[in-house]
Amino acid sequence: MMNESITFTIDGVEVRAQPGQTILQAADAAGLYIPRLCAHEDLKPHGSCRICTVMVNGRPQAACTQPVAAGLVVENDTAELREHRKILIEMLFVEGNHYCMFCEKSGNCELQALGYRFGITAPRFPYLWPERNVDASHPDIFIDRNRCVLCGRCVRASRDVDGKCVFEFVGRGPNKRVAVNAEERLADTQLDIADKAADVCPVGAILKKRVGYAVPVGQRRYDHAPIGTDIEKTRMETQSDRGRG
Repeated sequence: MMNESITFTIDGVEVRAQPGQTILQAADAAGLYIPRLCAHEDLKPHGSCRICTVMVNGRPQAACTQPVAAGLVVENDTAELREHRKILIEMLFVEGNHYCMFCEKSGNCELQALGYRFGITAPRFPYLWPERNVDASHPDIFIDRNRCVLCGRCVRASRDVDGKCVFEFVGRGPNKRVAVNAEERLADTQLDIADKAADVCPVGAILKKRVGYAVPVGQRRYDHAPIGTDIEKTRMETQSDRGRG
């Protein structure tokens, strides 16, 4: 039958998935957290950050783009993968200027939250201190490229959801950055405060003006529970229900 579920394992746990799902989607539904940064439930998978890399039948794959298949053996929580992800996260910190204690996104920042989850107190790599511009010309939104991690969420959201293509990558290697579809300024684009592209940034690179501290520090999403806790809660609730049954 076309709608039959697919069975595979993640770290020895049997997972049932639907045809067409990615490993990341199936893991979320099963309450198994796979760390990620570029992935977003409302956007097409991109596979750029590689933090969601898992071992599939012994080979590395991006969980956000790899489709499920019957009998797959997926490794997610291993010492090698934890170290791989930790290195990637540390590199993102040193490749930009992330002053968490002064950033409006602190407590809601997914990069910061991943740093906490992986126990990163200080990166092992030297800081690069890049010089990148801040564009505050737009009346409602500003972009601070010092904090950009090149996840591409804003690019995909503007293109695929908003239908505006306000953002796009330009340059290569260390010169790669997010540009706007205007001569120079964000204010000269069609970006609107209600656009999906204005909401999906995982860090403090794209922020709405005048709402930065509406939720006090200490009451924000990751202030009390680690990132991924909401997904893992699904599995704990399922196990509790089975225990009562």
